[in-house]
Amino acid sequence: MPLPGQVVLITGASRGIGAAVARKLALEGATLALIGLEPDELKKVAADVTDTESLRTAVEAVAERYGRIDVVMANAGIAAPGFSRSMDPKVWERVLDVDLYGVWRTVHLTLPYLLKSQGYLLLVSSLAAIVHIPGLASYNVAKAGVEAMGDTLRAELKHLGVRVGVAHMTFVETDMVREVDAHPVFGKVRTGVPLAGKVYPLEFAVDKFVQGIRKRSRVVHVPGWIGAMKVFRWLIPHVIEAGSRFSVPKADRAALAYINAQKASEE
Repeated sequence: MPLPGQVVLITGASRGIGAAVARKLALEGATLALIGLEPDELKKVAADVTDTESLRTAVEAVAERYGRIDVVMANAGIAAPGFSRSMDPKVWERVLDVDLYGVWRTVHLTLPYLLKSQGYLLLVSSLAAIVHIPGLASYNVAKAGVEAMGDTLRAELKHLGVRVGVAHMTFVETDMVREVDAHPVFGKVRTGVPLAGKVYPLEFAVDKFVQGIRKRSRVVHVPGWIGAMKVFRWLIPHVIEAGSRFSVPKADRAALAYINAQKASEE
């Protein structure tokens, strides 16, 4: 699909993979409509994917300004490390509200425009949909849901001319990954789990995303070996359990101690 003249809407575009993909697409001639929570970073449209009316206003403004929407990259996402038994339920649920329901709201509000343009919808899932790392349960659940959403929409929309892709990305050099790694407990958990230790350059991921958008790919794997891993989904939980049998009990105790120390400092 030639990119010049195509109107591309990206959520979660204030920074990280969304902002970097936007810059690359702009260089290739696409018209960018960027939506995020940080207007100073964005200098475009500020909207919250957890607020339907806020997002509706932003999408309608984009459609009115450019007359069409050809590509949507539903990318907004957050991560909140923590073991489920000790994690604040509100934080746990917030991840789902942004990463899963935020994607659904984006789909719901942009789909009428994609039907008109017979465009392309790229939902950003993650390696976490396949490899369920301890300490990231809410993120794992959300990204698995995004994958399922994309696979379902692909079949539902194909006869209407809308193509749907799902992106699975491992750990890439972004602020979100750096924040997880900086956590005094859970940064060590991630690096100690098989299949999740390496962090890839942002530019590597950007090239894969742009290639996927250009080709309207049904899947985008960053890196390519994620596709092969899908064949062995049944085996992966066993590998994770075996690889984390010593690190998780230790991290669980450390997490409780960290939470208790924070509470004590606030008293």
